[in-house]
Amino acid sequence: MSQPDPAVVIDLIEAFRRSKTMFAALSLGVFDRLAAGPSEALPLALATGAHPDSFERLLDACVSLELLEKDGDRYANSPEAAAYLVRSSPSTLAGYAQYSNDVLFKMWANLEDAIKENSHRWPQTFGLEGAIFSHFYRTPESRREFLLGMHGFGVLSSPKVVEAFNLRRFHRLVDLGGGTGHLPAAAVERYPEMAVAVFDLPQAIESAREFTAGTRVELIAGDFFTDPLPPADLYALGRILHDWSEDKIRVLLAKICDALPSGGALLIAEKLLDEDMAGPVHAHMQSLNMLICTEGRERSFDQYAELLLDAGFGEMEGKITGAPLDALLAVKA
Repeated sequence: MSQPDPAVVIDLIEAFRRSKTMFAALSLGVFDRLAAGPSEALPLALATGAHPDSFERLLDACVSLELLEKDGDRYANSPEAAAYLVRSSPSTLAGYAQYSNDVLFKMWANLEDAIKENSHRWPQTFGLEGAIFSHFYRTPESRREFLLGMHGFGVLSSPKVVEAFNLRRFHRLVDLGGGTGHLPAAAVERYPEMAVAVFDLPQAIESAREFTAGTRVELIAGDFFTDPLPPADLYALGRILHDWSEDKIRVLLAKICDALPSGGALLIAEKLLDEDMAGPVHAHMQSLNMLICTEGRERSFDQYAELLLDAGFGEMEGKITGAPLDALLAVKA
């Protein structure tokens, strides 16, 4: 009897090596330095203080991963690296990649304990106690890195989320926990007549100012769990519900439904699991990531629908967007 193909197992054994190669190149400033133009390995190695031979191995590995291109002895960013790994790029994912290297890579080393104990790994990995988001925002630098990472994914996802449904009937959108304002910015671009705002923690609002300067996105400081919600006929929650326990989600959804006028709605941006839980892979990986670093998890449309119905919402619809985040729209019953 022939053996099954071991490719899937071998690929997963090695998968973390590819991620760490990209993270190391990012941390050493490879992509940012090459944004100025192609270069040989030695000047880059000297600029980063790296051993020339080891550094060239890293660059060649990045070529094999299609993050860099090589012409003779000169290296250059691939189009993908130029768009998503250079920090100055408007579509950069460098913040989330750096956060993944500095924080998540270390926390995922404790996945087995997270599964055994059904709890996040902040105390075990970093010795940090207290409110979860105090860890994300523990210094101004870590706060900006985290928000920059969320912004990169938001720029990719938010246009698709606001396109998923016809939102023209709504007059004012308030994005709860909206960070850098990428979703309201996408909404007002598609619906110019709509008023839009972000409602987020004061320290997040402080960081958001650089991203919303010159836009129509209003910034409002507050805590959506404890403070009154700004008036709106359309609220949004992007990558928020997956952070919290079911008890906290029920409280938040009921509060949102109570604040909405008749006919108002809630727009949700999250990764949706298949109803049979067979996929998709990226949503399952994110669900484990939520176990590692929050109280939450990813859910299927039906699982969200049950929570929304209990909170007082009626008509609802879900859309797979093809972007990193999918979309749900729930109308107050």
